[in-house]
Amino acid sequence: MRWFAAFCLNLALSLAASLASAQQDAGALAREAGAALNAASLQLSAAETARDRVRALTQTVQAYEDGLAAMRVGLRRAAIREAQLRAQLQARDAEIAQLLAVLQTLTPGQGPTAFLHPGGPNGTARAGMLLAELTPALNQRALTLRKNLSDVETLRILQEDAVAQLQTGLKEVQTARFALNDAMAERTDLPMRFTEDPVRTAILLGSSETLDAFSSGLSNITSNDAAWTPPLIADQIGSLPLPARGVVLRRANEPDAAGIARPGILLATRPGALVTAPTAATVRYVGPLLDFGNVTILEPRPGTLFVLAGLGITYAVTGEIIAAQTPLGLMGALPSQGGQNALSTVGEGGGAAASETLYIEVRQDNVPQDPLAWFSTDKDG
Repeated sequence: MRWFAAFCLNLALSLAASLASAQQDAGALAREAGAALNAASLQLSAAETARDRVRALTQTVQAYEDGLAAMRVGLRRAAIREAQLRAQLQARDAEIAQLLAVLQTLTPGQGPTAFLHPGGPNGTARAGMLLAELTPALNQRALTLRKNLSDVETLRILQEDAVAQLQTGLKEVQTARFALNDAMAERTDLPMRFTEDPVRTAILLGSSETLDAFSSGLSNITSNDAAWTPPLIADQIGSLPLPARGVVLRRANEPDAAGIARPGILLATRPGALVTAPTAATVRYVGPLLDFGNVTILEPRPGTLFVLAGLGITYAVTGEIIAAQTPLGLMGALPSQGGQNALSTVGEGGGAAASETLYIEVRQDNVPQDPLAWFSTDKDG
């Protein structure tokens, strides 16, 4: 009987410790994400009056995307943990019910001999002491269960507050995206390296049947090419930021469902995700290309090309020189307020809400390279 009392007490204490740790992890993540969203909101207000409005709005949109991704992760963890705790509580309640059923069989109506120990008076006294130890253990168990139920309710309230913050954040990031869209359209101080010849571009598009052929002829569509010394990026290879927040769906030369393998990677993103330049570069081409949709081709250094395909909205202009983190466009169209899957707590890693895909290809001297050897892939949604 002593071991059962100890078991009840240890079980209660371990469950309480497990709950406290899990609640702290899930709750802390959601609260930190909420603080990030609040900071992004203040940043949005400051961006409207910033001298470099494009840069300020770019940082604001990225801050919102980071905060929203963290909030989704926090909500998902809190919901999973709440479900786990409810299941644990239900399982423990069944154990307590079984214990009570056993104790109820020892009723005084069976007569005083029911409590006599075969070992005599000493055994009876010893058994009574063991039964007496069960009482505080069961009381501790009841208190623990009551606290656990209260903590589950706290997690539920935390989720409700987080959902409200998520809704507000989604509305404000949309405002920031529209403001960035307007700011990019109003730019007039674009530093240009060369002028695109539309006739040559049309001839190259019409005669190119592959990306290889188009890339090799890019130098022929320019005129008035000015000298520009790009920054050195050799030491950044392997740590360049991905152009957009997302998760890698398909690696280089990995065939898709139709069995087609491409030398680039496919990045799943959410609708409206901001695409930025990984480093300073010359914009070699912007527009539709073959079956890739809208394509932006960057040249960060002579002989190196970054091919980004799948953007819904493009901001770059062929021939301009851009700095690192310059907005290149958005994935898909500007999403409406509270669009479908906007409030989904599924992370980018699940792929359910990441309905847009960005194709990324790296070419060195027109030879495809593995993009994962160039970019850091620690971003996640």
